[in-house]
Amino acid sequence: MDPIATRQAVMKNNGAAMGTLVKMAKGEAPFEASGANLAARVLFNSTVGFTALFPAGTETGGDTAASPKIWEDMAGFAAKDAALQEAAAAIIATPITDLDGVKAAIGTLGKTCQGCHETYRIKKDG
Repeated sequence: MDPIATRQAVMKNNGAAMGTLVKMAKGEAPFEASGANLAARVLFNSTVGFTALFPAGTETGGDTAASPKIWEDMAGFAAKDAALQEAAAAIIATPITDLDGVKAAIGTLGKTCQGCHETYRIKKDG
């Protein structure tokens, strides 16, 4: 298993899940409760074991956008992962039933995702 490729695939799936919610919120896709709730489940599932995809020696290579700060502060990184898991679990526990629920989920999940990306992701130009 290539941990860099695997974590990139996980993040691509996360982006697709958030994209589903954003498209619904913007009216670019019709609201669909099952799709919205599946997106929350994708985000929840991605957090389980995610930090294990960052073993020593994978700081570089594979066009990674992972910041060296991950390995310098693995406990902080793990806490951000746990925060996303908690946010997604709360949405799963009270399923999305309408467009307002989609918008609330985006706010909660987006803030959690962004909090991690600000610290632990290298911004790429372009």
